[in-house]
Amino acid sequence: MSILDFADHEALGRVQSVDTATVIVRVDDIEALRAIQVNRLVALQSSLAGHKLIGVIYKITRTALEEAKVADVDLGEEAHPEVNLVRVTLIGTLLDRDGSRSNVFRRTLETVPEIDAYCFALEGERLTRFMSVISDVTAGAQRLSLGAYTLDPKAEAYVNGNKLFQRHALVVGSTGSGKSWTTARLLEQVAELKSANAIVFDMHGEYASMAGDGFVHLRVAGPGDIDAGRGLSDGILHLPYWLMSYEALVSMFVDRTDQNAPNQAMVMSRAIVDAKSSFLADGGHTDILANFTIDSPVPFAMECVLATLNRLNTEMVPGARGEKQGDFYGKLSRLIQRLEGKRTDRRLGFLFPAASIADGYEWLEQAVTLLLGGRAAKGGQGGVKVVDFSEVPSDILPLIVGMVARMTFHVQQWSAQGARHPVALFCDEAHLYIPQNAASAAAENAIAIFERIAKEGRKYGVGLVVISQRPAEVNRTVVSQCNNLIAMRLTNGDDQAVVRRLLPESLGSFGELLPVLDTGEALVVGDAILLPTRIRIAKPLNEPLSGTIEFWDRWADPAAVAALDKAVESWRRQTLIK
Repeated sequence: MSILDFADHEALGRVQSVDTATVIVRVDDIEALRAIQVNRLVALQSSLAGHKLIGVIYKITRTALEEAKVADVDLGEEAHPEVNLVRVTLIGTLLDRDGSRSNVFRRTLETVPEIDAYCFALEGERLTRFMSVISDVTAGAQRLSLGAYTLDPKAEAYVNGNKLFQRHALVVGSTGSGKSWTTARLLEQVAELKSANAIVFDMHGEYASMAGDGFVHLRVAGPGDIDAGRGLSDGILHLPYWLMSYEALVSMFVDRTDQNAPNQAMVMSRAIVDAKSSFLADGGHTDILANFTIDSPVPFAMECVLATLNRLNTEMVPGARGEKQGDFYGKLSRLIQRLEGKRTDRRLGFLFPAASIADGYEWLEQAVTLLLGGRAAKGGQGGVKVVDFSEVPSDILPLIVGMVARMTFHVQQWSAQGARHPVALFCDEAHLYIPQNAASAAAENAIAIFERIAKEGRKYGVGLVVISQRPAEVNRTVVSQCNNLIAMRLTNGDDQAVVRRLLPESLGSFGELLPVLDTGEALVVGDAILLPTRIRIAKPLNEPLSGTIEFWDRWADPAAVAALDKAVESWRRQTLIK
């Protein structure tokens, strides 16, 4: 039995015209017209028995007919009759039966309504029954609950967890719209899974509140961790320079504006290969020694590289009339100075850790196990790894985040086909390190790796969840590959335009909702959700530390005092003092 049985007299109106996925319905009942609203659901008769077409009301218009006039007796003049039209966008089909299942909703249009077919408003008990079909359609471990549908708060809104991460997702919203709240809601449900595996790039430490056995919190080493000798066992993550690709090393240490930049890059590459060869030879890793490249993640001593550069920079060679300056004499001075400067910069201590912290052959395997090991591989602990990047200098942030993303992608790429355990990367504040316009070589390096993950990640089990308050500033290629959209309130015109371009043509009207969404309310569209619509996101168990400070209340509190002395000391030490 169908959940949507209507009598003809309940019809809102009749179909007047059909154009692909758009239907025009003529409404003669003025009271019925007043009761309907834009973005509400309707059901239309289908030419196939047992099928009903489901649509969303896009536009309601009243137009006077010029060609026909009638006399208005009360006014003593001629009046124009009016026609009431409702424009409907078709979004799917409700089947009374599909095999052994009854009442099944599909996001397909096998037919379109015939002219004069009845259109019915979905309201009250019928709406509740239809929404219950939507809520129950996705079964098993695929179900990921976001909250409740705005159309019917009693119907829980689910998305398909497989399709959400396989095909990447974009979470956007202005400051204070509930973006972090939504992310926390997703993370908590991921963390509950027995073999969960996700990495969160936390730029401001706002996800430090996420608690439970499914979470583990890591922090990129700050200046205060260097002297203390803290490492992986302490939850402190070093990202040593030798883990960087050759392009990343060049972008960080070679000044492109220097006229000797090509020579510096060439000499540095040779010095690095020699240093890696020495490390492998000394450790007896002859099998790798025969096959490694400059981009292979092999430790090497920066002292050896500097020694080579200093030697070439001051080298004198035999000439026709005695000694003469070598080919690179004096041309490597700026490169050497940059290397020395970076090594002594305490803010970059995570790149140049103390001896025995991250310079051993086994360290990479340990770091990869910590970052990419799923919850089941860790005895049920820490499937979601929240990595705090808040102490990483902003000028090299793209380079460092890109390094972790690159490591993730390459580990998955070099895993055997049947041994890959999928991992999702939650890219919070993505506009900071995946910008549309690269202003530095560091940003270009990060963009390249994230573009590759966006295009190829699905093949290797790497999913992206791109989170940003400024989608207009996020790389277009990465955004275009996100086939699922969770859009909170957006007030900037450029940001709204980006989101509108991601919407299917038939759902373009949804873009008009972006500036009027309530806090915690989202427009959800994409492969992962059966019914593209507004959803009120449920409250996470652990709210992120991104709550808006109540200015007026704090100013009115006579006991409110800021810890300015600690702030100054934290600034000086470049480490947050709590």
